[in-house]
Amino acid sequence: MNKAQLVESIAKSTSLTKTDVESVLNSSIEIIKKSVKKGDDVTLVGFGTFTKSKRKARTGRNPQTGKEIRIPAMTVPKFRAGKEFKDAVR
Repeated sequence: MNKAQLVESIAKSTSLTKTDVESVLNSSIEIIKKSVKKGDDVTLVGFGTFTKSKRKARTGRNPQTGKEIRIPAMTVPKFRAGKEFKDAVR
């Protein structure tokens, strides 16, 4: 399912228009991104938690040449699924 299909599905199950649903979805995603960037965890009970995690610098290999390359340390987003979400998928 892509974003357009998600918006359509939400619009069908609610009394909102596709435009309103897309606006709410876009705002929600932006707020989650900004919060995680600041270092705040975003927890949606029953769904999961969005967090920020630090990844250490490491050595990797270029698959085309086999030459070693240095991969710098970076901060990456993480998502941990909640219990209800995990149980629903099983």
